[in-house]
Amino acid sequence: MDGAVLLLHGGYEQDARGPSRLNAPGLRMRPFAAAVTRATEGRGVAVAEARYRFRGWNGERADAAHDAAEAVERLVKLTGGAPTVLIGHSMGARAALRAAGAADVVGVVALAPWCPPGEPVAQLESRRLVFAHATGDRVTSPAESLQMAVDARAAGAQVARYELPGGDHAMLRRMRVWHDLATCAAGAVLGLGPVPAEMASAFAQRAGQPDGLALPMLPARTAA
Repeated sequence: MDGAVLLLHGGYEQDARGPSRLNAPGLRMRPFAAAVTRATEGRGVAVAEARYRFRGWNGERADAAHDAAEAVERLVKLTGGAPTVLIGHSMGARAALRAAGAADVVGVVALAPWCPPGEPVAQLESRRLVFAHATGDRVTSPAESLQMAVDARAAGAQVARYELPGGDHAMLRRMRVWHDLATCAAGAVLGLGPVPAEMASAFAQRAGQPDGLALPMLPARTAA
């Protein structure tokens, strides 16, 4: 197995109910799973989706973070320790960043991430992180994801961050751009595809260097 990708969907700040049968946040990530599967066909990449016990993060319980860590552990066992990238949206991105300290996780693609102040970053050292946020997002804060990117870089992560002018939190506007970036980033972090020049330049930046944290999201990126 050459690699693995785990997708983590969004949720709610507080909701102790189990996921609904429809599970709209989970459905939102299915096109990303399909895009990654197509792009890595024949490359020996396992693509999996995390399952949550509850719909919400639920304060200090951090339910989604625990579920993410367990999902990573199961996937690593299944793949025999293949390098793993986590692709998360909103709450799922927060959970992915929390779970990124696992030994076989090499990076995170954080889409419209929920990054409240005070999130831990020590676990992100040596990981490759790609953030993407629409400037028009009114659900999660682009400013807070920018600060998380800065803090992660200071903690020793390699960080690139993209911005989409306008847009929305659900990633329904210009969906292809979101899919292309996520797929390209996952392949680049796994070492199975080209690293775009602007991403490579951003990864080379170190603590205190601001370049590469407001890159334009462009269509038709080269997939892995």
